[in-house]
Amino acid sequence: MSAPPRVEDLLRDLAPQVLGVLLRRHGGFEECEDAVQEALLAAATQWPVEGLPDSPRSWLVTVASRRLVDHVRSEQARRRRELTVAAMEPEGAEPSGHDDTLNLLFLCCHPALSPASQVALTLRAVGGLTTAEVARAFLVPEATMAVRISRAKQKIKTAGSFGHGGLDAVLHVLYLIFNEGYTASSGPDLHRAELTDEAIRLTRAVHRSRPDDGEVAGLLALMLLTDARRAARTAPDGALIPLDDQDRDRWDRALIDEGTALVTDAMSRSPLGPYQLQAAIAALHVQSPTDWEQIRILYVVLQRLAPNPMVTLNHAVAVAMTRGPQAGLDLLEDLDDDPRIARHHRLHAVRAHLQDLAGDHEAARENYLLAARLTTSLPEQRYLREKAG
Repeated sequence: MSAPPRVEDLLRDLAPQVLGVLLRRHGGFEECEDAVQEALLAAATQWPVEGLPDSPRSWLVTVASRRLVDHVRSEQARRRRELTVAAMEPEGAEPSGHDDTLNLLFLCCHPALSPASQVALTLRAVGGLTTAEVARAFLVPEATMAVRISRAKQKIKTAGSFGHGGLDAVLHVLYLIFNEGYTASSGPDLHRAELTDEAIRLTRAVHRSRPDDGEVAGLLALMLLTDARRAARTAPDGALIPLDDQDRDRWDRALIDEGTALVTDAMSRSPLGPYQLQAAIAALHVQSPTDWEQIRILYVVLQRLAPNPMVTLNHAVAVAMTRGPQAGLDLLEDLDDDPRIARHHRLHAVRAHLQDLAGDHEAARENYLLAARLTTSLPEQRYLREKAG
């Protein structure tokens, strides 16, 4: 019997919390995850029939702990220490009010893992996506993703499960998840809502625990302001619609207002950081008319705080809009020798756009076609080829 949506939503929210509790008490990522999955299955079967327990979280922790203890007793007598820890708390006691979801999130961003593994493990363990769903998000076979996630868990176990990534690593992973969802790097769809939605949900959780951190607020604001334009980014046939051509009536004004308020508050009381600056730029992009001079100034500051080729690329566009296309093209010249972006399709797409503005249409056409060859996103390929035409 399938659980009704309310139970499914509750289980999704509670799953990472329960896994975090078990990991804190017992260690052993895979063993704890298996126990939690068994508890979730039991809840999905029993709760719709018997009703919700008084404390769903405590119920899940108790059942998962029992399953884990059973496995330990039957398979590994040497883990009696963990049995003792599990027995120290009464069965019906409500666990600490502390939300272990964040501990789990930090653990998934362990410094021993590569960014790709951090992202995959975060989506699997914290986001509640199945291995198959994570694999689909990154367009790899499920077996490949299963191996990647298993290796990530093993690395954490080897390196020590009580070490974890810092807040900067967590924010970077959430940023990567959102960006991959908002503009998929490959495949037939421009946008993958399951990734952007999950990134926003997890960033909201971090923000609730760190309400005074300006960069956490800045990242959440950036996601909200960017995601607000989701509905207007594609035509009915899936074709990409650039910002200037989007129907602004289709933008989500509630997300825009929330994001603008978040970044305004953060910048007024917190040390300035890269996510706040990007959010401020995103807020200016949804205003009419667009204040390109203010955007240019913010990119100058961002380049000083967090220099990277993608910032230079966006800065060049702002310079082109305020100082003329040739000034923007001049800024792009240094990027040709930067291996981080020299073969990235966006460099050639931006150069083509600025060449088009400057009247050099033949050069623009060549760069649009080159950008189309370099991207593996089908909507972007289509858009760039149309621009070349």
